[in-house]
Amino acid sequence: MEEQTTLETLLEMGFERNRAEKAVANTGNQGIERAMDWLMEHENDPDVDEPYVPPVLALGVAADSQPSTAQPTVADTAEGTEDIDMTDTVQEEGGTRRPMTEEEKREQVKRLEELMRVKQAERRERERAEEVDREKQRRKHGQELLQIKQKLQDDEMKKLADLRRREKMEDKMAKQRVKDKIARDREERAQKFGGGSSSAAISPPPAEPKPLSPTSQGPPPPKKEYDECRIQVRLLDGSAITAVFKAQEPLAAVRVYIQMNSNVPEGQDFTLISAYPRHVYTELDMEKPLKELGLVPSAVLVVTKK
Repeated sequence: MEEQTTLETLLEMGFERNRAEKAVANTGNQGIERAMDWLMEHENDPDVDEPYVPPVLALGVAADSQPSTAQPTVADTAEGTEDIDMTDTVQEEGGTRRPMTEEEKREQVKRLEELMRVKQAERRERERAEEVDREKQRRKHGQELLQIKQKLQDDEMKKLADLRRREKMEDKMAKQRVKDKIARDREERAQKFGGGSSSAAISPPPAEPKPLSPTSQGPPPPKKEYDECRIQVRLLDGSAITAVFKAQEPLAAVRVYIQMNSNVPEGQDFTLISAYPRHVYTELDMEKPLKELGLVPSAVLVVTKK
């Protein structure tokens, strides 16, 4: 009986002939173990089930002139299978060989199948380990990207916080400059107009009443002089404030009072008007005394946006 070849063993194990022939040819007929390794590595190749076509040899030598890969020797078949005997004979004591029984052949195929399962398990374990390594690398890369993104966000937040602090500081300084300017203006006006009369003008003593003659009447009574002025100011929101000023104080003093004691926003420019008679007060009017503007002894002014 002829020796059992690697190809025949693969066919008995259930592999398709095309696959088996390719496995034997591509492993150089180096044994069943290498052939099974090749089959497991290339089981998903799209052309694995196509018929095997031997390569055309150079120099015009026909392919069939070379040793057939389908008929290996006992040494070629046994190489790479370690202690598995790949022939269909059994060596007995004394060096003689006898043909294998069907049961021994089935046992040999069973051992080969077990070897294939071990190889497949090793390959799956190796693939799982590689997948675990790839997943670790992917997570590591993702964590690095997340850290970089978080750092960029932190830097951006710091920049925004610094910008807001600068804006607040600049706004605070601008408000302080406005307050300082108002204080200076009030001080300058106080110095400029502070020399005006601060006491009530002395009115002449009333004349002694004279008896009226039947043909004439006496002179009209003298006009009363006022040294104070009561000003009511109606604000933009409809509320009102009232204050008393000296008759000789300029209208600018009323303006400063409104800026310091009302809800008019700082820096908001406004105009003062009187309703009856209607009059819009200009910058020139700001330097005139209240008495000269006809606001003594009392008046109502309205604040409007400029």
